[in-house]
Amino acid sequence: MTSQFIDAWWFEPAYGRLQFDDGRKPIKGRTHKVKCDPVLCESGLHASVRLIDALQYATSDVVWRVQLGGTIVHGNDKCAATERKYIHRIDIEAELFQFSRWSALQVIHLWDAPAVVREFLETGNDALRAAAWDAAWDAARAGARAAARDAQNIELERLVISRMSNEPLSPPIL
Repeated sequence: MTSQFIDAWWFEPAYGRLQFDDGRKPIKGRTHKVKCDPVLCESGLHASVRLIDALQYATSDVVWRVQLGGTIVHGNDKCAATERKYIHRIDIEAELFQFSRWSALQVIHLWDAPAVVREFLETGNDALRAAAWDAAWDAARAGARAAARDAQNIELERLVISRMSNEPLSPPIL
């Protein structure tokens, strides 16, 4: 356990409020606090230092840049804390779509992909989506191995941070 501040990523729940009978709404500039000892996967306010790690817990496309504070417990892919300040909110559906295609293209050489799959992954053309869907997901899963996770995180954070710096805060989903 440490007592400091760290920047992290946290995906807003699909319904826009904190989970587990908490119900508070995240708002830019607000700090939520809990009166418990943080325990990974059990109690506290969670977030991940790496965006790729936070993504595995996502139930929506809305991600927050947050700052964890108070008492912080560090795990391999997330932290639990007694404080979480909400810094910046953004809906990254388009970036996640682009990222999933990029991830699949990183491993497309590992299988004999049909031309329609490669074209969909390179262009994002929705007319090709149905033909390419299953194969693209297979490729994306293959690319999620630990060796590829660092490169994936760099690209995903680049996309999201670029968008954050060039666009005003999107309004919250009510």
